[in-house]
Amino acid sequence: MDARILDRLRCPVCGETLAETTAGTARALRCPRRHSFDIARQGYVNLLAGRAPHAGDSAEMVAARADFLAAGHYDIIAAALAATAEAVVPVGAYPLVVDAGAGTGRYLAAVLAALPDAVGLALDVSKPALRRAARAHPRAAAALADTWQRLPLADASTAVLLNVFAPRNGAEFRRVLDPAGALLVVTPAEDHLAELVDALDLLKVDPAKAERVAGSLATHFTEESATVHRARLALTGPEVATLVGMGPSAWHTDPARLAERITARPEPVPVTVAVRLSVHRPR
Repeated sequence: MDARILDRLRCPVCGETLAETTAGTARALRCPRRHSFDIARQGYVNLLAGRAPHAGDSAEMVAARADFLAAGHYDIIAAALAATAEAVVPVGAYPLVVDAGAGTGRYLAAVLAALPDAVGLALDVSKPALRRAARAHPRAAAALADTWQRLPLADASTAVLLNVFAPRNGAEFRRVLDPAGALLVVTPAEDHLAELVDALDLLKVDPAKAERVAGSLATHFTEESATVHRARLALTGPEVATLVGMGPSAWHTDPARLAERITARPEPVPVTVAVRLSVHRPR
């Protein structure tokens, strides 16, 4: 693990610093109080202090997301994050970018490509996602962590914190972010995937989503700016199935009924990508 990342990690049990140890072929991170956390052979480290409350995205959902993102369909989001991170990264801050709820690590990789002096840490509770995130970029590491709990990071350790379609822990985000740093939050706009929502009976975007996000962070952050990014996709039936399979609707749709509805739609299927990217500064 890059020393610049390890230097900012903290033991999730006692908050002490961590050092890498090796015993035979097994690697782990250990604190001075001898709390030890295994590094999986796939490259990510388990920094949970106890049992995870849930397993996160399944292997099938992660595979669907990896395929869809690799095809470039959400590159507009990656590009917006990279450009925004370049503009807001604080001069002189410790060069750590953290993605809370990183999934496969694709967005973190895009930001690191735009910030050649930075290193990155992907946090997620899904092991299938972390197996991919650990390989997303040469300057990135990945850790199993529950973002609703205390994050395994030092105070004020992070220059830029990414939160893309993921839960938001305002208090912890504020604690680990540099006072001059920035939190970048991506949420779906009201017309995101609008062509599919009714046709395929998918989960609808809450019209008050932006207000709810701002409200959940207002105690610890001030929203500095927000931009909406849109793109028009033309997808095949299998790509539509992959898109549905990688998101929250995958938990709430009947596979047979979904396949029937997708097959009934003529190709190419028009789909709107619409997301809101907001920049938040610590209070």
